[in-house]
Amino acid sequence: MNSRLSMTVRRAALVCALVVAAMPAARAGFFDDDEARKAILDIRQRIDQGNEQSRARSAELSEQINLLKRTVFDLNSQLEQMRIDMAKLRGQDEQLARDIAELQRKQKDISQGVDERIRKIEPQKVSVDGKEFLADPEEKRQYEDAVAVLRKGDFAGASVALSTFHRRYPGSGYADSTLFWLGNAQYGLRDYKEAINSFRTMQRNAPDHTRAAEALLSIANCQIELKDPKAARRTIDELMKTYPKSEAAQAGRERLASLR
Repeated sequence: MNSRLSMTVRRAALVCALVVAAMPAARAGFFDDDEARKAILDIRQRIDQGNEQSRARSAELSEQINLLKRTVFDLNSQLEQMRIDMAKLRGQDEQLARDIAELQRKQKDISQGVDERIRKIEPQKVSVDGKEFLADPEEKRQYEDAVAVLRKGDFAGASVALSTFHRRYPGSGYADSTLFWLGNAQYGLRDYKEAINSFRTMQRNAPDHTRAAEALLSIANCQIELKDPKAARRTIDELMKTYPKSEAAQAGRERLASLR
């Protein structure tokens, strides 16, 4: 009995001793785990904070990217609108250029039309048989047309045209030349008396005319045709005295010899 009790006591003492011996080591292990947990928690907290910061930064960057995209989109829209506006402006410029060109063409046409109308009514400087003067365009045209008829050999038509012109423009610078050519037309019609009147009127009105001597010779020719040699000789004598150096005077001398 005492032996068993004694053994039990020893065992209990041994267990107590072991427990007591093991307590520092267990306490040390317990504290090590707690610090590890704290460290892990701290790391996790830092990771969480880093993740949170990353998410915030990512969100911020995403917002900036979205803002940049909107800005680029707006710029592209503005550029496209500018291109459209520039295209419209180019179109307007081209249309304006066409309008200006059309206005310039119309203005040119109007100016040409005005100039043409002015030319039709504005006196022009002309020179006929060595004589210079101003003549209306219509006056000039009618004279030239009448002379052209004579040159075609249409003596009747020329006589009418030249007589009409002389009545219409009695004070014309063409008057003397008109009478000369009228006398030639009448001579061609064998209307010698009227031809003499035309040639004589022309020579008396313009004795210095370049065709005045020729007019006297034409009068002599008319008188010869009228079988009036005496009158023809008197006219040739007048021709040689008045215009001695003219070709008509030389021709008159030759004609005078045939009349004797």
